[in-house]
Amino acid sequence: MAKMLVRYRLKPGKEQENERLIERVFQELNEKGPEDVRYLCMKLGDGTFIHFVDDSAKFIPGLPAFQSFRSGIAERCSEAPQQSDVTIVGNYRMIAD
Repeated sequence: MAKMLVRYRLKPGKEQENERLIERVFQELNEKGPEDVRYLCMKLGDGTFIHFVDDSAKFIPGLPAFQSFRSGIAERCSEAPQQSDVTIVGNYRMIAD
């Protein structure tokens, strides 16, 4: 899992549950502090979530909080997650090198 973008839309009423699960992933990342992981999650105004991940060590999938997040994603989504490998073309202070 090098640089990857994941995009999905939730069913109505599932946003808070999804955010809570994502917050737990970030909490666990902050506790463990892996140096080679970059992870950003955004929520758009229409309820779409976008995750940007740079995890060449594949650290995130092993986190219990991430496993909890992924376990019910299909039931929370109205639009299935779509994954794309990405290449950064430009970056100004958004993502660490």
